[in-house]
Amino acid sequence: MSIKFISKLIVVLLGTLVVCVLGLLAYLVLSATRPAHPIGIQQLLAPDAGHPPIAVTIFYPTAQTPRLVWLGISFGYLAPDAAITSGQHPFVVISHGTGGTPTSHLDTAIALVEAGYVVAAPLHNGDNFRDHSEVGTSDWFIDRARQIVSVDNFMLDHWKSRNHLDPKRVGLFGYSAGGTTALIVIGGTPNLSLIAPLCKSHPEFICRLQKPGVLMRIPAPKEWAHDPRVAAAVVVAPGYGFTFGPNGLSTVRVPVQLWEGSADKRLPLATNALAVRRLLPDPPEFHLVDNAGHLSFLRPCNAIALLALPMVCRDPHGFDREDFHKRFDASVVAFFNKSLRDPESGAVGQKVPRSPDHPKN
Repeated sequence: MSIKFISKLIVVLLGTLVVCVLGLLAYLVLSATRPAHPIGIQQLLAPDAGHPPIAVTIFYPTAQTPRLVWLGISFGYLAPDAAITSGQHPFVVISHGTGGTPTSHLDTAIALVEAGYVVAAPLHNGDNFRDHSEVGTSDWFIDRARQIVSVDNFMLDHWKSRNHLDPKRVGLFGYSAGGTTALIVIGGTPNLSLIAPLCKSHPEFICRLQKPGVLMRIPAPKEWAHDPRVAAAVVVAPGYGFTFGPNGLSTVRVPVQLWEGSADKRLPLATNALAVRRLLPDPPEFHLVDNAGHLSFLRPCNAIALLALPMVCRDPHGFDREDFHKRFDASVVAFFNKSLRDPESGAVGQKVPRSPDHPKN
């Protein structure tokens, strides 16, 4: 094989690589998330006393022109550090699942902001896509719940635009481990001593998350962080539901919207969502989604996610995640609108007018 031939081959391969990269970039730009109304974004650190600060991504209504920004695995048209629109907005924190990110529920966050909400999405220290160090330990949900309360403290007391938040209209959205976290924050107290017996008799997915050879200590009641400012919660496909029996949810007094998929093979209905439904003192607004798997509640996947994270994007045969999320997001917004309605004015979040030069869908 001659040097000349090898040189031509290298040129062809490099040219092909450049075309592929440019094609990928073009796809990412063309498929970028384009909210119907301008949305601001900030990425900040929230203090967590005695612990590392918490990275928080904040989405909020704005009237400023958005631009193309990178969102981890896709682009989106958002306005970094833009001014928030006037008035007081209801506020929702999103707690992602195990190994998740602040954009795991990006479509839901956008739907809320377009309805006038401010959304804070923390990256849980010790349980995120880069760090699994606390998963399965005794402190896993103690720290998760405390982190949510710390984010609430930061947003309501220290965020520079805190005067635009209504402290009487605070909501919480949690998925999977985030759903368990949400139940704790609104008043739930799990009994970790129930984990070992269940895993011995009827092992399920969560049993594989427990650290092998590590004896679970039983936290004192005061270690569980609750936040009475949270006035409503959306709990999606929660795990460890059985640990709240028999009285672990008896003090919960806020409205709850509870979701589960009928094809969730990770978290059996009987020991998780249905246990939560039975244990809540006030019946939740319950949705059992036909043919939905555990991961079906994550944001719809683009082509890059399908290639890079095929397991995260896999749904039961015949399930249309993108179509479902249109209805799911609308229902979540409607629940918070109803539950966080201002008792004096009857106001909920208000949509922000489209700016003249905002990109259209």
